[in-house]
Amino acid sequence: MSIQEDFTPAPPAEITEPAEFAALRKRVRAMLAEHVTPERLNKFDEAEEYDVELYHEIGAAGFIKLDGELHGHGPRHQAQAVVLEELGAGPTSVAVSMVVQYMGVQLLHSYGNRAQQEKFLAPLHTGAAKMSFGLSEPDGGTDVARAMKTNATRLEDGSYSISGQKRWIGGAMDADYIILLARTSETTRSAIDGITMFLVPRSTPGIRTEVIDTMGIRGLAQCDVYLDDVRVPAANVLGELDRGFRQVLDTLNGERLNGAAVALGIARGAMETAVGWARQRHAFGRPVGSFQGLQHNLVDASVKIESARLLLRQAAEASDAGEGTNETWSAMAKLAASDAATTTTDIGMRVMAGWGFFRGLPMQRYFRDARLYTFAPLTDEMTRNYIGEKHLGLPRSF
Repeated sequence: MSIQEDFTPAPPAEITEPAEFAALRKRVRAMLAEHVTPERLNKFDEAEEYDVELYHEIGAAGFIKLDGELHGHGPRHQAQAVVLEELGAGPTSVAVSMVVQYMGVQLLHSYGNRAQQEKFLAPLHTGAAKMSFGLSEPDGGTDVARAMKTNATRLEDGSYSISGQKRWIGGAMDADYIILLARTSETTRSAIDGITMFLVPRSTPGIRTEVIDTMGIRGLAQCDVYLDDVRVPAANVLGELDRGFRQVLDTLNGERLNGAAVALGIARGAMETAVGWARQRHAFGRPVGSFQGLQHNLVDASVKIESARLLLRQAAEASDAGEGTNETWSAMAKLAASDAATTTTDIGMRVMAGWGFFRGLPMQRYFRDARLYTFAPLTDEMTRNYIGEKHLGLPRSF
């Protein structure tokens, strides 16, 4: 019997939460139990391919639309967090992709007109379509508004010609469309003005993608996107002209929450793997989990996981409650979940020792994938800057 066949992770944690979200979590776990195996996860990570069939299953099960309405409100953040945590604990690359899909859902719910919602949002709700988000550029990530060189020029017929380059665009090579930001006016008072959002079908002539070779999240290709005189009709402007970046800023609270949920899932998946190993692996005639030093490390990581969960729950509840949301809570949740994920995966590698390096077991994948959320959607350092200013009332530090 191989080590993969012989090893069993600890069972998923029982989570105390309101009945409706407990029922949703049960449905997600049932779907994953039916369709996802360790062999399948390893296959797509090793092949560096996206599990599009699983994405379709997620959409068909209603886990993208959730309780949203096509021409009404979007899905609640608490429900999104449940789905993303469960995915993060298993098919992490698909979970990261789902953060992008939920962002597209929110933007289309908030700023799409009826025709755009029917054309772009309806197939996204069901998983029949998949989108990418085109913001970062070669010279700008956190400071992309000032660095943005991709421009959209209005033509005589009212359409736009978009040229430039985007970088670190997840899933762009096989997306059905890209929500793309481009400069439409020169910078005057603020760099974040004069930028517009466009709905750009991936099949539009003039778009070329190249895959960036990455260490983690290998089941979701990160891409350079080259745009050369890409023609987009005026009907594909999403929201207000020149205010696209401000509109995206309004979604950052949700993106932080969703990034926190995936990071929490990674931490939990790594914990389940580490605890399972600590129970089953023997040294000196007893389970390695009986050694006090190892136990203490696992306990410390477990405290970080549960602390991050409580922060995330508080932040998501507040966000779903409506206006006046304290957005520092979502920033704290993201920071706590990032720390939980990196800490737990590091401890997990130590618990498993040499077997943590083995690519046939998931700990090394969790270890690699967790590093994404130290800088996405915003670096932990910039997140601390935001909390220092907004929560502690300290002078702006950047």
